[in-house]
Amino acid sequence: MSKKPSKGGAPALDMTPMVDLAFLLVTFFMLTASFRMSEPVVVDPPSSIGKVDLPDNHIMVTVDDKGRAFFGISNASAKKAALIEMAAKYKVGFTEEQIIKFTGLPSFGVDIKDLPKYIDATEDQRAKFQPQKGVPLDTITPNNQLKDWIAIGGREAVKIYLDAKTKAEETNTDFKGKKPVYAIKAASKTKYIYVKDVIKTFTDLKLYQFNLITSLEGGGTIIDPIK
Repeated sequence: MSKKPSKGGAPALDMTPMVDLAFLLVTFFMLTASFRMSEPVVVDPPSSIGKVDLPDNHIMVTVDDKGRAFFGISNASAKKAALIEMAAKYKVGFTEEQIIKFTGLPSFGVDIKDLPKYIDATEDQRAKFQPQKGVPLDTITPNNQLKDWIAIGGREAVKIYLDAKTKAEETNTDFKGKKPVYAIKAASKTKYIYVKDVIKTFTDLKLYQFNLITSLEGGGTIIDPIK
């Protein structure tokens, strides 16, 4: 018995709603995305075969091949609190707008007295900013600003972590936050004496556990724990 021919044509799928949804998603991500500012210095760390990834919550000191130290805190709230306390200690004024902009900087390498001008500079101006001699790191004189940044920034990052953990415990919610870690990232050509000064700064603060940033052979960024 022969089959009756279909009266309708070939089945078709209307893709208009799918296209509209795709454009809506693209528009949403374009409007809500925040662009990450570029690092003030790019270093090529030595390679290793470790497999430990750098946690998102960290306090990091970057040392380039000229011995300049750059400081950064990944937690924006801790970064803001550290700036306010450092400003009071060194008697440097910052506007509310400058404080907000500062939280978007991945790291910086200037004296705190030059920081307001550095914050107000454009992305291109920061790349050529002078004097960008690194955060002062004088282990002999009292002007060891890097030591103060590490101490204050680390304390604020830990405080925010503990507050979030306590709140999660009180509300009986799952807490996935990680305690902030300290890290040093140095270029493969950086002289050891420069890294040694940074390590001494950590140990002077009784911080004996930190990580050295290396690049994974074949690509990627990892950490080598130092205790």
